Amino acid sequence: MIEKLYEKSNLLEKSLNASWARNEVISQNLANVDTPNYKRKDVTFEEYLNDSLDSKKLEGITTDERHIPIKSKNIDKIKPEITQDNSDTSMRIDGNNVDIDSEMAYLAKNTIQYNSLIQMINSNYSKIKNVISEGRR
Repeated sequence: MIEKLYEKSNLLEKSLNASWARNEVISQNLANVDTPNYKRKDVTFEEYLNDSLDSKKLEGITTDERHIPIKSKNIDKIKPEITQDNSDTSMRIDGNNVDIDSEMAYLAKNTIQYNSLIQMINSNYSKIKNVISEGRR
């Protein structure tokens, strides 16, 4: 029972770290809204997580560290990645592709997601505390 709760908290903590990284990246984008040739950045995490947790895909087991993993469900290896948007979507003459309205919307969405993750982690740790105290208060 406690192992499942710990696995869930580990997943939530990884998601929280990705949300924190996304907040920093969005803040960088907003700070560089007027910097010529600045290209917006984003954090990729959820796609990797969904691929890892997809139960319909084939999963392989590695017996040697040199083996290539095949759809391993080990979420410990999943980390948020910062990517740069090098597409030519800029409507500006200076080559900057940061849209302040979009970035503010991303920031609001990410803040809501971050706060929800905090609440879920708190709830999960309350459950772990309840299991450890065997339901006694």
